[in-house]
Amino acid sequence: MRKIIVFNVVSLDGYHTGPDNDPSVMFPMMGGVFDTYTAELLRAADTTLVGRVSFELFNSFWPDVVRDPDSPRWTAEQRELAKAGAEVPTVVVSDTLTGDLPNVRIVRRADAHRQIAELKRQAGNDILITGSRTLWNDLLAHGLIDEIHLMIGNVVLGAGIPAFAGKLPASLRLAEVRTWRDSDNILVRYEVRHAGANGR
Repeated sequence: MRKIIVFNVVSLDGYHTGPDNDPSVMFPMMGGVFDTYTAELLRAADTTLVGRVSFELFNSFWPDVVRDPDSPRWTAEQRELAKAGAEVPTVVVSDTLTGDLPNVRIVRRADAHRQIAELKRQAGNDILITGSRTLWNDLLAHGLIDEIHLMIGNVVLGAGIPAFAGKLPASLRLAEVRTWRDSDNILVRYEVRHAGANGR
């Protein structure tokens, strides 16, 4: 069975975004090591899974990097990430997104759990979720997430949207801690063990 892996950056005090769901406060925590690690995960995946808001945010930036990779606007890490993700198909869970988008499949919310569970049962590589906090919290609550990778930055926001919503029926086993030279970020990788899932 394929794994669904969540990767997100969070503040030291556990926020996914700032007040009013502003993602820009997280940008100082991202940069080189965030892009490099995302590229690493994409190379092990053959599907990305996102909600509409994250899809539109990503789609406003990354296609420009793919179209013009030699532009001096991009860092080496951004070029690496764009190359890693360029051909990976995307599944978007949304009731409002429409249109025939290349390499994109739209799944409606009412059918999302069934279709995502079916996707997991198919042969293939990892399924990667980045951003999409509402989506992955819902999938975690329904036993569909296998690993959570959190890159914790050295910023204390004091307010914002927390990474986790409510009390979720899952326990986590620490599988890896990683640091990088010249970075104040730390990565923690957890395996998810859901209640009643035979010890998983």
